[in-house]
Amino acid sequence: MKLSIITSNPGKVEEYRHCFDGLGVETVHTKIPYDEVQSSELEEVVGKGMYELKKKSISNFIIDDSGLFINCLEGFPGVWSAYVQKTIGNGGVLKLMDGAADRSAVFKCCIGCNIDGNDIIVTGTCGGTILEESRGTEGFGYDPIFSHNGTESFAEIPIGEKNKISHRGHAVSLLMEEIKKYLIYDGKP
Repeated sequence: MKLSIITSNPGKVEEYRHCFDGLGVETVHTKIPYDEVQSSELEEVVGKGMYELKKKSISNFIIDDSGLFINCLEGFPGVWSAYVQKTIGNGGVLKLMDGAADRSAVFKCCIGCNIDGNDIIVTGTCGGTILEESRGTEGFGYDPIFSHNGTESFAEIPIGEKNKISHRGHAVSLLMEEIKKYLIYDGKP
């Protein structure tokens, strides 16, 4: 099976390749522009993105939308995580949280997958905390300030370990279960 990973983020592509490694799923990095609806729900953003791509007669693809939801900031940056990362970055987020007692957060990843016209949408989560400073050189985005265990940032652990515990890793596991059903039932999920 061959799936196009539609994203402009090479970090996501690398994570997907590690997740699908050895499962008989070939991935191809593809950049296709589509309108991303502004919504407070990741699932709505992904669903509308899938609709836009299918209108362009594109099939056999994966898109996703991820967000970091910080409790003391009332879920900010949430669905606007990519924009916030580009504008104020990790340093800006840490500044917004200066002195915050509650540093809890959850990463969420919603994946939309189209296989021969059939849609699958799954969401994975990973709870944790926002560290006091950036740490580590692995990963991308908010990885240097997010810790799943309160000690290591996502940027301090190898990608293989991160994929086992991360929001995207959980979402990919859910996706793989659905893809296996699709393969077993000959295209009839």
